[in-house]
Amino acid sequence: MDEKLETAEKKVLVEIVKLVQKRGLEGTQGGWKDFLKSYDKKFGASLSDPSRRSNDVLVSFLKTFTKEDDVKLFSIVLQSHLNRSTVEQFRKQSWDNESPEQSLVRLTLEHPQYLLDYAFLTADEGWIVIKPPKKSRAMRSNAMIAIDCEMVLCEDGTEALVKVCAVDRDLQVKIYELVKPNKAVADYRTEITGVAAGDLDGVTCSVADIQKSMKKLLSGGNILVGHSLHNDLQVLKINHARVIDTSYIFKYLDAPIHRKPSLNNLCKSVLGYEVRKPGAAHNCLDDACAAMKLVIAKLERGEITLVQDVSEPEIAKLLLHRIPVFVRREEISRVIPGAVAIEPKPSKKLQGQHYSAFAVFNSPPEANRAYENMEGDEEKDSSGLPQKLVSFRFGNGKTASLYIRKMAQDHFHREALPNKRAFEGEESLIKSKKLKTDKEMAQYSSHTEVPSNERAKESTESKKPEIDEKVVETMKENTNQLDERLKEIERLKQELKERDAKIVLQDKMITNLVKKVEEMRKGLNRKK
Repeated sequence: MDEKLETAEKKVLVEIVKLVQKRGLEGTQGGWKDFLKSYDKKFGASLSDPSRRSNDVLVSFLKTFTKEDDVKLFSIVLQSHLNRSTVEQFRKQSWDNESPEQSLVRLTLEHPQYLLDYAFLTADEGWIVIKPPKKSRAMRSNAMIAIDCEMVLCEDGTEALVKVCAVDRDLQVKIYELVKPNKAVADYRTEITGVAAGDLDGVTCSVADIQKSMKKLLSGGNILVGHSLHNDLQVLKINHARVIDTSYIFKYLDAPIHRKPSLNNLCKSVLGYEVRKPGAAHNCLDDACAAMKLVIAKLERGEITLVQDVSEPEIAKLLLHRIPVFVRREEISRVIPGAVAIEPKPSKKLQGQHYSAFAVFNSPPEANRAYENMEGDEEKDSSGLPQKLVSFRFGNGKTASLYIRKMAQDHFHREALPNKRAFEGEESLIKSKKLKTDKEMAQYSSHTEVPSNERAKESTESKKPEIDEKVVETMKENTNQLDERLKEIERLKQELKERDAKIVLQDKMITNLVKKVEEMRKGLNRKK
C-alpha cells in the first residue's frame, strides 16, 4: 500500500474510533477499551490511544459494529473527510491565491474535532446537502453568512428549531424568524431560548422554509459562519462544507486544542464586550452578529491568542455532567458534600438522556476539598481538565454515576496572579533603572567637557563586561537545560517507536498464527 494512502487511511480510522468513544457507542464486543482488553491480552486498554494502534486493530474493532445506524455514521465520517480533502486539494492547486476567508475555512476543516462534530447522518429524512462547488471560481467566493439558532427540547428527546437569525458581512439581517416545531415540545427552555409557548401562536414558518432560504444564501460557494456551528446545522438539517467555526479558529494559550472558548469569553477577549450578562437568555441576532464580528477581527488582526479567564466565582464550582435524567437535583446535593447549591447548566446542545449542573461552594478551596474527597477514578476530559467518575446510590436504592470536573487546572488560580505581579514588578524595575541612568548621564555631562560620543563609548565599555558575563552565564544554563529536554524528548520518541514496532510485529505474528491454525483445521477436516 502507498505510504501516503496508508497514512490517510489511518487518520480516518482514528477519527472514527474517537467518534465512537465520544458518543459512547458499543459493538458486539463492547466499547473501545472493552475490545482492547479481550483483543490484546498483553497491553489491553493501557494503550488506548487510537493513533498508536495499527490499522488492523482499528479495523477489527470497527467490524464489531453491525447496527445500521452505526454503519451510516461511519460512512458520514468518510464523507466529511472527503469534504475536507476537496478543500485541501483546492488549496494545493491555488496556494498563492488562497484568500484570508478561505484560510479560515481550511483552519476549521483541519481542526481535530471537525470530523467528530460535523459527522451528520444526512441520509435521515429532511436533510439537504449543499455540496462544495466544482468550479474553482466559486471556491474563491469570500461572501459570508453568519447564523445562530435556538432550540427547544421535544418529548422524544430530540431538539427542534424554534428561532433562527442570519446576517451578512455588513451585519444586515437576512433571516430572522420564529419557527414552529414539527414535534410535541417537552421544554421550551425559555431561560435560554427567550421563547415561550405563547410566542408561537400563529407562526407557520417551518424548518423546510428556512432550508430554502439558507440554500439561496449559500449558493455560489458562500461561506457559513457560526460558533459551534455544528449544533445549528444539526437542527437545521443542513450539511454545508464551506464553514468557519469561531470555536475552532481561536485558541487559548497553553491549553489543549480541544478546549474551545465560549462565545461570551471570545467577545470579552477579542471584541471587548459581553454578548450577554450572566443568567440572561440567548439572543440569536446578537450571537450571529458576534460570530461575524469575530471572524472579521481575525481577518484584520491575524493570529489572536487568548489567555484563559477563569474568575474566582467560577473556580468555586464543580461541573457535574452526564447526570441521568431520572436523578433529581435534590438527590445530587446529598452526594456532593459541602455544596451550598446545585445549579442547572444552561445548554443549547442536546443532552439526550443526561443533563449537566454546577455544584456551588463558598470558596475555591472548599470546591477543591470536595473534589479531592470524592471517590472515583481520575482522568482528563477532552479539554485536559481533571474529572472523576463517581457512582452513588440514591433514594429508591438504585445506583447511578456522573462525572465531577474541576473548572480550571489546579495550578491556574495559584499562579496567574503572582506571575502577573512579578512581570509588572520587573517592568517597573527596568523603567526605574532607565530613569536613574538617564539622570546620572545628564548630571555627568553637565560637569565635564568630554565629547558625548566618547562618554557613551566609555560608559558602554565599562558596563559591557559585567552585563555580558551574566548574559552568557544565563544563556549557557538555558542551553544546557534545553539540550537535556531535547534529549529526553528524543528518548521518549524512540521508546514510542519501539513500542509501536513491537505492536505491529505482534499483530502480524497473531495474523500468521491464526492463518496457520485455520490451515491445520482445514487439513484435519480433509483427513476425516
